[in-house]
Amino acid sequence: MYCDWEKPIEPDLAKMEFAIQHAKGTAILFATDSNARSTLWHDKLTNTRGRILEEFLTSKQLYIVNKDNNNTTLRNSLGTSNIDLTIISTHLLNNVTGWTICDQESISDHNFIKFDIKQSRDTLHSEIIPKWLIQNK
Repeated sequence: MYCDWEKPIEPDLAKMEFAIQHAKGTAILFATDSNARSTLWHDKLTNTRGRILEEFLTSKQLYIVNKDNNNTTLRNSLGTSNIDLTIISTHLLNNVTGWTICDQESISDHNFIKFDIKQSRDTLHSEIIPKWLIQNK
């Protein structure tokens, strides 16, 4: 998800809210270029967009997976920041592991982010995975 830095963040949060409602309490993950800064996700500072996003995440019981790292998610001529976020619902708290910012070169000023998602019965979505496959696990 891309949150345009030139526009208010609230319409993007409304889109996230819509996705959460559509997911109906199942596992959800947002890979987001938030253009919001906060020390909660290991940035150097917190800006207004960051405070608004912090409040939204808290109100929706969503969690940031980002780990403190020697690298940052964004590096350009203006500086560095951690505006790229991996946001998850409580259903995935024990399933998303190995989150890291890669050193691999990219054609973007954003760095690659890598993580693993362990599958468990709790995260299988019965509308997508056939019931016979869930029962045989």
